[in-house]
Amino acid sequence: MVRSADSIGANIAEGYGRYHYKENRNFCYFSRGSILETKGWLKKARTRNLISEDQFNTLIENLQPIHIKLNSYLKFIGKSSGLKADQ
Repeated sequence: MVRSADSIGANIAEGYGRYHYKENRNFCYFSRGSILETKGWLKKARTRNLISEDQFNTLIENLQPIHIKLNSYLKFIGKSSGLKADQ
């Protein structure tokens, strides 16, 4: 769970550092996959009674805005991909 959660920010940072929208977009997709993987691990942890219902709800609620913002960012860079470098 920790690895998938750490991967969210790491992939965003790596993609941004590539300075090319296609690579940036790909790393954002990897990050989105890590968000979904983390949500999956949280569900498993809850099912196995490793975390409480309150902990589960708090963590899922913390992930949701990141998921939404990442989707918005992906949409933005998708629209920007056709622009020339000097625009």
